[in-house]
Amino acid sequence: MKRTLLLVLLALTPLTGYLEWGRGYHQFLWESELDIIRKLLSDPLSVLHPFVLLPMAGQLLLLIAAFRPGSPRWLIWLGIGSIGLLLYFMAIIGLLSLNMRILLSTLPFIAASVLAFRELRKE
Repeated sequence: MKRTLLLVLLALTPLTGYLEWGRGYHQFLWESELDIIRKLLSDPLSVLHPFVLLPMAGQLLLLIAAFRPGSPRWLIWLGIGSIGLLLYFMAIIGLLSLNMRILLSTLPFIAASVLAFRELRKE
């Protein structure tokens, strides 16, 4: 049960990510994902980018691992790594630009991934 809860948490915490660009443009990652899903249905070629597809694939991998008993650890590591590419990059951007909103929005995923690393190392 603890592992399932942790994996669901890892799949959902990236949605709290926050992006800002230009003057007055900002969006949470959950809003971006909704836009991406809408575009996937209407114009799939417009969303073909690694920073779009990898984190969403990582979320799917973690949800599959959460609800499928006996999932291999490499599947979980791959899911965390796929999401981590975007979220850790966002954290670095938040640090370099001194944008606390971006940096703080990545902390839930970072904390959950650290907990997962510790938990998976015990197994």
